[in-house]
Amino acid sequence: MTLRLVFMGSPPFAIPTLEALYQEFEIVAVFSQADKPTGRGKILTATPVKQAAQDLGLTCHEPENLKDSQVLGILKELKPDAIIVVAYGKFLPKDVLNLPPLGCLNLHASLLPKHRGPSPISAALLSGDEQTGATVMLMDSGMDTGQILAQSVVQIGPGDTAGELHDKLMEQGAFLMVETIKKLAKKEIVSVPQDESRATYSKLLKKTDGLMNWNLDASRLDRIVRAMNPWPGAFFLLGRQAVRVWRGSPLEGHGQPGIVVDVTSKGVFVGTGRGLYCLEEVQAPSKKRISAPDFARGKRLKPGASFTEGHDIIV
Repeated sequence: MTLRLVFMGSPPFAIPTLEALYQEFEIVAVFSQADKPTGRGKILTATPVKQAAQDLGLTCHEPENLKDSQVLGILKELKPDAIIVVAYGKFLPKDVLNLPPLGCLNLHASLLPKHRGPSPISAALLSGDEQTGATVMLMDSGMDTGQILAQSVVQIGPGDTAGELHDKLMEQGAFLMVETIKKLAKKEIVSVPQDESRATYSKLLKKTDGLMNWNLDASRLDRIVRAMNPWPGAFFLLGRQAVRVWRGSPLEGHGQPGIVVDVTSKGVFVGTGRGLYCLEEVQAPSKKRISAPDFARGKRLKPGASFTEGHDIIV
């Protein structure tokens, strides 16, 4: 199918969609965020999407402002049938939204209208949802408020992390986008307005969101650990250190919140507001990930040790 597409995206989540579209349609240009300084050396680094576009031999633009008349002129010259947006990181002005005849299509990692906003995958885990999914919508001027074209469902397993769901959704979303564009071009699909009464919003995560409050239920703490994996990371306080939690599990039992109840070969058992939380894999600052029992031996942790009296947090 000969369709001219402009693709807009920045992080790794967008790459499978770009690659899938490249196989099926004509990508006339890619738009991505500008190079940014990264690492200790602050070396200017291209976004993952820009790197992928270069590998495919595609032209990549990095405008600071899509409202710029010169940018709009470039888009008009490209004459795209549709503009595809996946985690681009910039709002599209009305002049851009109204440009392509098939519209601007966005891939969002939730079952809209639930979990609009920047962190839908983590929000689904934090909410204790049993399923999430991918949505392709026609973009409008709101934040993830456009009419829905297609959705696909992904079940959330009891141990799934945000990183694991991210990988599932980016692959499933790529397939969904390709199929949606094909049907849209053939007029075989009808958009459906979102139910505003069911809308919820996710927030942009920050590092402090990962701090484990041991007064919460163990099941809630488990959702936090999985939702913050791999970023920003859940952590507890041990003296002057913020110890990252990579893996754990909620259990029945009783214990004072934040106090170590037991240390075994299976993990470090900590009291919570309800139940116990078993730490299984952790990471001290500037150290490697290790099993919680090995960490406990190195720190000589015993029942009665407290994870609630930290200060001068190192995150």
